Amino acid sequence: MVAHHTDYYNSSDLIVRRGQSFSITLNFNRPISKGDTLHFVAVTGPPSSDYNTNPIFPLSTSGSSGYWSAVNETSGSSKVNITLSSPANAVIGYYQLSIQISTKRGKTTSFRLGHFILLFNSWAPDDDVYIEDEEERKEYVLNDHGISYFGHEKLIREEGWNFGQFEENILNICLALLDRNLKYLEDPVLDCSCRNNPLYVSRVVSAMVNSYDDKGVLEGLWGENFSGGVNPALWSGSVEILWRWRKRGYKPVKYGQCWVFAGVACTILRCLGIPARMVTNFVSAHDKDQNLSIDEYYDSTGRTLKKTIDALWNYHVWNECWFKRNDLKKSYSGWQVVDSTPQEISEGRYCCGPASVKAIKEGDVQMDYDTAFVFASVNADRSTWIYYDKNIKERVYCDTKLVGQNISTKAVGSDDRVDITANYKYPEGSAKERMVYIRARKRLLKAGVIDKKDMGRAIIGRNKKPRKRRPNIRSEASSEVPEDPGVPDISGKFQLRESPAFGDDIHILLTLKNLTSKSKHVKGKISSSTIMYTGVPTYEILRDSIYATIGPKEEKQFPLEISHSEYEAHLTKDCMIEVSALCEVKQGRKLLVRKVISLEKPPIRIMVHGDAVVHEPVEVEVMLVNPLSEWIKDGVLHLEGSGLIEGKLRKWVPSLKPKESASVIFEMVPYRSGSRQLLADFTSKKFSDIKGFKSIEVEEAY
Repeated sequence: MVAHHTDYYNSSDLIVRRGQSFSITLNFNRPISKGDTLHFVAVTGPPSSDYNTNPIFPLSTSGSSGYWSAVNETSGSSKVNITLSSPANAVIGYYQLSIQISTKRGKTTSFRLGHFILLFNSWAPDDDVYIEDEEERKEYVLNDHGISYFGHEKLIREEGWNFGQFEENILNICLALLDRNLKYLEDPVLDCSCRNNPLYVSRVVSAMVNSYDDKGVLEGLWGENFSGGVNPALWSGSVEILWRWRKRGYKPVKYGQCWVFAGVACTILRCLGIPARMVTNFVSAHDKDQNLSIDEYYDSTGRTLKKTIDALWNYHVWNECWFKRNDLKKSYSGWQVVDSTPQEISEGRYCCGPASVKAIKEGDVQMDYDTAFVFASVNADRSTWIYYDKNIKERVYCDTKLVGQNISTKAVGSDDRVDITANYKYPEGSAKERMVYIRARKRLLKAGVIDKKDMGRAIIGRNKKPRKRRPNIRSEASSEVPEDPGVPDISGKFQLRESPAFGDDIHILLTLKNLTSKSKHVKGKISSSTIMYTGVPTYEILRDSIYATIGPKEEKQFPLEISHSEYEAHLTKDCMIEVSALCEVKQGRKLLVRKVISLEKPPIRIMVHGDAVVHEPVEVEVMLVNPLSEWIKDGVLHLEGSGLIEGKLRKWVPSLKPKESASVIFEMVPYRSGSRQLLADFTSKKFSDIKGFKSIEVEEAY
C-alpha cells in the first residue's frame, strides 16, 4: 500500500503500519440493521485478552484514537466500506482478522475475513519509532541497500551491501525469526505481547541473527578455514543468507563475521519497520573483563602473544536503531546500539543492546542494555605489556586516545561517509572526555565490576613501580609521545616506500634515531604477521634481526622486504599485515615500534550503457584487473542488487594475463524504480573479495 509505504514488499499479503488506518470492503447478504451488532477480532500469536494479542473492537460510526477501531463509512447497503485503525503501540506481526455478527434475535455468527501483517510506523508521531525527517525515513526504513566501512582508521574502505528487505519471502522469514527466539519458546503469549516495543524486538533480533544459543541465522567463524560453509568475505547481501536459512529448515548458515551479522540485522530491522543503519567503529575494543583497559602482550622479540582475554579489533560493525526509550529518561531516546556479533552473554544470551548512544557519550554505563560494554568499545585505554618469561611482565605503554576513531555510517540520501564519532564521545584529550571516562569507571567500581586497586593506575595510564624492574621500555604505536615519564634514548618508526597494492612486494623502512649526545648500540628483533581485522595474527611471514651503532643525534634506516609469495596464501579479507620491532639499547631503554600495513585491492569499475528503466533491458559493463603477477584462469564475477537482478548472477571471467585488465558485459532488466545498487565481486582460487558497487537510478516505464 502506497499510503503505508509498503508497496515495495514483494508479497501478496496485506501489509500495513500501525497507528494508521486502512480500508476493507465487506459484502453482506443484506444491509446492516439497527439490531445487528458487529465486532472485529484481530489475533496475533496465541490469543489472550490479558496480553492484548486478540483485541476485540466494535463497528462504530467514529474512530477512537489510541485503540483498535472499525468505522462504517457507508449506510443502507449490503456492500460496506470499513476503515480499520490500530493504535500506534499495537503488537506488530501476522494477524488473523475475523468478524462476529450478533442479530437482535441473539444469534451470533463468526467469519474469518483473512489476514494482514502489521509493522512499526516511522510516519506515525505516536509510534516509538517515529522520525520527523522524511529523508531519514526513506534512508533508514525504505532504502534496501547500504554501505559498510572497513580497513583501519588511516585507510577507510567501503563495500556495498544488499539489504533486500522487500524481496520475496523476506518479511515472512523475519516474522518466522521472531517465532523461533528462545523467549517465544519459553512463553509464546508473553513474547508476542512484547512485540509492541521496538526495544524488545531489537534485542530479540540481536540474539537471533547469531546462532550461538538459539539456532539463529548465522554461525560465526573467525579463522582461515571456511570449509563446510561460505567465507564471510563472499557475502554481499542479506537476501541469499535469509533464503538459505529458511530453505534449510532454519539451520544456521555458515559463516558470518561482524559486517555480515550487522548487514542481516539491518535487513530484519528495516523489514519490520524499525529505522536502522550500519555503523563501523575503527579501533574497537572488546573489553571482556569490563575494566576499560585492553591489555596487549608481546614477547621479548616483539611478536604478539595470544594471552589476553581482551581484544582490539581494527574495526567492528554494529547497528543503530532509532526509537524512544520509555524505560530511561527522555534524553536517552534516539539512536540505540544493537550488536548481533556474538561476543559476550547478556541476560543469558549472546546479544548486545539496545544501548543508548547518548548514555554512552555521558558515561552512564549503568543504563540498560549493555551500555558498559559498548562504552568500552569506543573509550577503553590500550595497555602494552612485554612478557620476558611466564612469571615476569611489564606494562610499558598506555594509549588513552587510540580506541574509538572515525565512527562511520552512510549519509542520508547519498553514498558519502559520515563521521559520527562526536555522537559517542567528547573530543579525545579534552577534560570532558577524561571526566566521562572517570565517571564510567567509578560507576563500574560501585557496581563491583572492577577492583578498587585498579582504579588509579589505569586512569592515568601508569603502573606502580615494581620491586624489580627490567630496563625501561618505550612503545611507539604512532608519532605521539606516550605518557611514560623519562627521556628515551632512541625513537623509531616504520615507513612504506610506496603504498602497496595486493599482489605487490612490500618495501618497508625502519628508521631509528638516536636522541642523545652519545653513540648507542642497538639490537632489534623484527617480526611480521598477517592479521585478521580482529588484530589476531594468522601467520608469521617474517622474522629478522638488526644490529647497529647509531651516532649522536644520528638517524639510520633499515630496509625490509616482504614478497607477494610470502604473504599471498595467508591474507584475510582485509589484506592486513602487522610489522613490529623490539629494539634494545645497551644499558638504556627499550623501544617497541609497530605498524599495520593495509594492501590496496584493485578497483572494480561498473558502467551502465544507457538509461535504466523498469522492465527494459540495459547493458552493463564491469571492468576488472588481475592484481597478480601470474595468470588467472578461474576468475568468477558475482553480481547482485535488489530491484536490478533477481537472486544472484554469476559470470565466468576469461583467462587473464598478469596485471591484465578485462571487461565483462551482460544485460539486466530492472524490476523496481528508484535508487538501486549493483554489487560486483571478483573471485578466484588465488584471492577473494575484490568488490565494487555502483548506485543506479532506475526510471519508471512510460
